[in-house]
Amino acid sequence: MFAGLWARGVALECRSATLAKVANRGPLRSLHQTTPRPVFARTALPFLPQSWPKQCNVWTSRRAFAVRAAAPRRPFDPRFFSANAAQPQALAAELPVLSPPAVGRWLLASAGLVFAVIVVGGITRLTESGLSITEWKPITGVLPPLSRAQWEEEFEKYKATPEFKLLNHSITVDEFKGIFFWEWGHRVLGRLIGVGFVVPLAYFAFRRRLTSTLPKHLTAMAFLIGAQGALGWYMVKSGLEDSLLETPGAVPRVSQYRLAAHLGTAFVLYAGMFGTGLAAIMDWRYATKGLWSGLKENGAKWKEILENPHVRTFSRGVKGLSALVFLTALSGAFVAGLDAGLLYNEFPLMGGRLAPPAGELFDPAYAKSPDRSDIWWRNLFENPTTVQFDHRCLAITTYVATGLMYASTLNPALRAILPPLTKRMAASAFAMANVQVLLGISTLLYLVPIPLAAAHQAGSVMLLTTMIHLLVSLRRPGAAARAWRQALQKKTTA
Repeated sequence: MFAGLWARGVALECRSATLAKVANRGPLRSLHQTTPRPVFARTALPFLPQSWPKQCNVWTSRRAFAVRAAAPRRPFDPRFFSANAAQPQALAAELPVLSPPAVGRWLLASAGLVFAVIVVGGITRLTESGLSITEWKPITGVLPPLSRAQWEEEFEKYKATPEFKLLNHSITVDEFKGIFFWEWGHRVLGRLIGVGFVVPLAYFAFRRRLTSTLPKHLTAMAFLIGAQGALGWYMVKSGLEDSLLETPGAVPRVSQYRLAAHLGTAFVLYAGMFGTGLAAIMDWRYATKGLWSGLKENGAKWKEILENPHVRTFSRGVKGLSALVFLTALSGAFVAGLDAGLLYNEFPLMGGRLAPPAGELFDPAYAKSPDRSDIWWRNLFENPTTVQFDHRCLAITTYVATGLMYASTLNPALRAILPPLTKRMAASAFAMANVQVLLGISTLLYLVPIPLAAAHQAGSVMLLTTMIHLLVSLRRPGAAARAWRQALQKKTTA
C-alpha cells in the first residue's frame, strides 16, 4: 500500500512539473505541432532508485488538455488570415490576406446602425422635429440641455425660426423638449455611426486584416459618413432661412432636394456596408469550407453556374430591379419633403381617375423661367400632385417587376441551375414587396399616421436589403478566397 502511495505521489509531482514547464513557455495557443514533448530525466529526481525508467513521460492519453494544446493547427485556423500571426512561411509568402468573419460582422452591425438612423430620421421628419436644433455642433452637441436655464436658452433660439413664428408659436418648453429629443437622437446616432465605423476600420487596417480591395472602399465610406453629417446640416439650414417669412403661402420645411440627397446618401452607405459585410462572410465560408450561396457539396461549381446564359440574364435583371427599388425609395423622399402623402388619400384612383388632369400634373404656376421651359422638371420635383403620382407609378412598376423576377425563378430550366440562396432571396424580395405595398397603401388611406409612415420607410430599406442579398448570392468568390481555397485543396490532396 505504501509503495502504491509513493508511486502516485511521484506521478503527481511529474504532472505538476510538466504543466509548470508548459506554462513558462507562453500561451498554450502558441504551441506548434513541432513542440517537443516535455519529459523528465532521472537526474531531475535524484532520490529515485536506479531501476526507475530513464524518462518519466507524463504526456499520455490521460492528459487530454495538454494533447489538445499541442495538437497541429488547422490549415485554416483564423490566425492564418492575419499578417501579424505566425503563419507557415510558404503560405505567408504566397497567399493574400483574407478578411476574417469579424470584419463582416462589424460591417453588418454598422449597416444596422444606418438602418436605425434612417428610421429615426423618418420619424424626425414626420413629427416635424428636424428644425428644433438651430446650430450644428459636432462635438459639444452630443450633450442635450441639462438645466432649466439651458433649456430656456435653446428654446429662445428656436423662437427665432420661421417654423416657430408660422406654425408652433403657441408651444411651451415642455412641448419643445419632445421635438428636440427626436432631432438630437438622430444626430447622436449619426455620430455613433461615425465612431463605430472609423475606429474598427483603423484597427483592422493596422492589424492587416482587410482583403486588398477593402481599404479604399471602406475609406471612401468613412469619408461619406462625414459628408453625410455636413449634408444633414445643409438640409436643416434650408428650413431656417428667413426668406420663408416673406414668401406667401410658404411652409417652413427643409428643401425636398436636400432631403432626397440626404436620404439617398444614407441608402448608398447602407447598401455598401451591408453588401460588403455579406461578401466578406461568404468569402470566408467559401475559403474554409467550400460553401457558396447555399451549395455544400457543389460549391466548386460556381463558375459553371455564373457562366450559364440563363443565370447571366437573370443577374442583369436583378441589377436593374435593384436600381428601380433604389429610385422608388428616393422618390419617397420627395413625397415626404412636400407632404404629398396628404393629397389624394385613395387608391388606386386619384380623384376618381387613374391619373389627375394634365393641367394639374404640369401646372404652369410652378414654372419660373419666362418661357416656361422648366415646367416639366419643376412639376416632377416640386408639384405635390405630380410627385405622388410618380411615386405611385414607380411603386407599381417595382412591385410588378419583383413579381416577374420571382416568377422567373419558377421556370424549371432556371430553377435547376440557380443556387439555393438565390432562390430563397428571390422569394423573400417578392414577399417584402407585398408587405411594402400594403404599408404604402395603408399610409395613404389613413392620412400618413406616424407609425405606418415610419414602417413604410423601414420597409423600403428591408426591400433594398433583400435585393442586395440577392445580388451577393450571385457574386463570384473574391480573388483572395479563391486563392486560399485552392491552397487548402492542394494541402488536403498532398
